Amino acid sequence: MAPNMAKWDHEEIFPVDVMQKAAALGFGAVYCQEECGGTGLGRLEASVIFEALSQGCVSTTAYISIHNMCAWMLDTFGNIQQREKWIPKLASMETLASYCLTEPDSGCDAASLTTSAVRNNDHYVLNGTKMFISGGGEADVYVVMCRTGDSSPKGISCILVEKGTTGLNFGKKERKMGWNSQPTRAVIFEDCKVPVSNLVGMEGEGFSIAMRGLNGGRINIASCSLGAAQASVELARGHLNFRKQFGQKLANFQYLQFQLAEMATGLVASRLMVRNAAVALQHNRSDAIELCSMAKLFATDECYKICDQALQMHGGYGYLKDSAVQQYVRDLRVHQILEGTNEMMRLLVSRDLLKL
Repeated sequence: MAPNMAKWDHEEIFPVDVMQKAAALGFGAVYCQEECGGTGLGRLEASVIFEALSQGCVSTTAYISIHNMCAWMLDTFGNIQQREKWIPKLASMETLASYCLTEPDSGCDAASLTTSAVRNNDHYVLNGTKMFISGGGEADVYVVMCRTGDSSPKGISCILVEKGTTGLNFGKKERKMGWNSQPTRAVIFEDCKVPVSNLVGMEGEGFSIAMRGLNGGRINIASCSLGAAQASVELARGHLNFRKQFGQKLANFQYLQFQLAEMATGLVASRLMVRNAAVALQHNRSDAIELCSMAKLFATDECYKICDQALQMHGGYGYLKDSAVQQYVRDLRVHQILEGTNEMMRLLVSRDLLKL
């Protein structure tokens, strides 16, 4: 991945062939059960995997992590027929998945979503628009949160929509600051007719499925941040040992030594928080939601600062598109926004602490 990271970013290439090679190593359905074709690992192992892969390309790894989240939702909440049909194809990434929750007027307030699914005999008819969908237009199946009941969270259900379904359309490919190796589009439903058999779980369980999926998604995206920060620390260390100013290596300047030490310390602290939250989630501990929120908040903020500081250490060279560190900075910025903004993470943590 690493040799192609800049090319994929510059040319906005969605490297399906490379992702399928990653899937052949077991990375397409990391924490799905082996029974239906998953790898059968846990959240801790997934964190280690996504950190390692993201050193090669954050954007591509982030999509793989979203695909894994979709696979887990099906493996956990789907019936045996759905699992047997989809998990093997998702595990190989022969079939790519996208997660559809966010809407034009429904971001952090996910429970206010308005995309509707009205039952008509043996089908649901979907109408509405999803925004900022990773893999939109390229993925083969869409895990859609939509409203089958009243305006409360219990009125939300989870429905699978396959690419090629009549009434499923896509917006223009968005131009983004980062994450350019994965396409982002609006996903539009216009009288989109989907079989009732595509309902995942029971009607009214969609919001719960979405929130449980996002707990893992927060660990995944924090793990991607770890990889970029690790790579940036290594790049900064190499630059300090190579670059000379005022007749000596930059590594000899105590100020830069201390900055590098702080970067490495922040990275290790972030890694420990993420791994701890991953273990809590794997074991369904009562504090898992709080720890996942803390880990996402702390790690994405800290790792972005680490990458940004690494760019600063590179000076003008770090600002050039030939520099990997500038791509890590651009790709990591969105991690403080998606899977629940870091402001929402603060809200979740404070509510838990205050028992609100």
